[in-house]
Amino acid sequence: MLSALIFLPLFFGVILIFVKNPDLCRKCAVFFAGFYFLFSLFLFKVFDSQTEQLQLVERLSWIPALGIEYFIGLDGLSFWFVILTSFLLVVCVGASWSLIKEKAPAFYCCLFLMSTSVMGTFLAMDAVLFYIFFESSLIPLYFIIGIWGGKDRVYAAFKFFIYTAFGSLFLLAAVVALMGLTLQSTGEISASILEFYKLDLPFIKTSLFSTQNVLFLCFFLAFAIKLPFIPFHTWLPLAHVEAPAPGSAVLAAVVLKMGAYGFLRFLLPLFPQSVEFFAPVVCLLAGIGIVYGAFMALAQTNMKKLVAYSSVSHMAYVLLGFFSLNLYGLIGGFYQMLTHAVSSASLFLLVGMIYERTQSLNIADYGGLAKKMPRLVIFFIITSLSAIALPSTGGFISEFFVLMGTFTSKNWWALVFAVSGVVFGAVYILYLIHRVFFGPVSELSKKASLLSKREIGLIFPFVLLVFGMGVFPGFFLKYSSASLNHLQNQRKNYELSIKRVQMDAQPVFQIGKYSHE
Repeated sequence: MLSALIFLPLFFGVILIFVKNPDLCRKCAVFFAGFYFLFSLFLFKVFDSQTEQLQLVERLSWIPALGIEYFIGLDGLSFWFVILTSFLLVVCVGASWSLIKEKAPAFYCCLFLMSTSVMGTFLAMDAVLFYIFFESSLIPLYFIIGIWGGKDRVYAAFKFFIYTAFGSLFLLAAVVALMGLTLQSTGEISASILEFYKLDLPFIKTSLFSTQNVLFLCFFLAFAIKLPFIPFHTWLPLAHVEAPAPGSAVLAAVVLKMGAYGFLRFLLPLFPQSVEFFAPVVCLLAGIGIVYGAFMALAQTNMKKLVAYSSVSHMAYVLLGFFSLNLYGLIGGFYQMLTHAVSSASLFLLVGMIYERTQSLNIADYGGLAKKMPRLVIFFIITSLSAIALPSTGGFISEFFVLMGTFTSKNWWALVFAVSGVVFGAVYILYLIHRVFFGPVSELSKKASLLSKREIGLIFPFVLLVFGMGVFPGFFLKYSSASLNHLQNQRKNYELSIKRVQMDAQPVFQIGKYSHE
């Protein structure tokens, strides 16, 4: 099933590139994306939320001489991001229905290829396979920004590619080093992340250049750029501004989460002593990043840039939670990844709907838009309330846990910055709402028209998620709580086992060393 989740979008994307009729291509893309999302929902039936073990595992020897395998599996750390990726594909295909008028087959092909790369990243349990999927996600997103973006799209795509590819070089170097250390430790080379967990990496508290610290910094740099974490964030605002609305939604909702997921899958379990050593500095930088992102958002005159800098601020809460080194912070950082995906994706889609009608992102050009687009205003305010952590929304739950974790860890300066970020976040969001939607109707706002049924259908699920994640957080956390508890409780001696399926019959099919029960 996991292989199907990874490669079905690739298969669909190849089909779509040959559908030359734009209308037929759009209809096929909607059908394929809808089928794919419904298929992913079967995970709710087969996934065991009571265990932290790796499930639905598939392993195939790929490059035996280097110990590289096709090794994929699912646990509570990746479960929701698999569902989120398939859901975003449906939304982004629907959002591009009237927006993408040129080269539609190529656009949908890139969108589906993007899903394959992201899905593979969340499911890969071989470090080299992880790197391949992690890096390959750059290619379709580069073309989405560079071909269908705004006037500075080529520069934005180039800057995005250079920044993230540069960070990935450190990831590759660290993976190769861990493979070599596995060979020294066990006598057999392996790229399995499960084997990496068993390594006892040397750590010297007084030396920045001990093995564990150096590898920690390599992984940290790679994932911090993707997150993005200050001062590696400068590629993000420009990429968001120039990307089409579906590209911005995918970038904010799942691509940034690949970086945060890397912290969960690699840094926290692999380098426990280094995590404790660098935690005070990372927490302080995260607190500064929260306030910095909020101030930069407040200074923007472009709607997309404002939402982009709000992402910089809110993703800093994720790292603050992770490096609080307690269960409150870990849960809060994880939940912040989910709630931010919902709020940021919906905000970018709503801004895209405004831009599609008026062809302007300049805040000063607007005023009184609520009179022309009343339903959009309601949706915008609801999703914004989650972004500013209003009680009964998902954002409140996640930021509350992060603040609890920061308080428990006694990082007082980081706590001050984090609490200030909540206040400043309300300031820039309310400023945006007041300036764009209320007051006298501007000449540009008069060009706006009501949302279509299709657009309402795209945004309404986000509204349900905003309140659902705020009122029923237990439902969302129950699928990941076992894995999060295991990561926190066993962080200094972390191991991950594979859940075996007990069957009396032989595997359904077996090819060489590959078996699928």
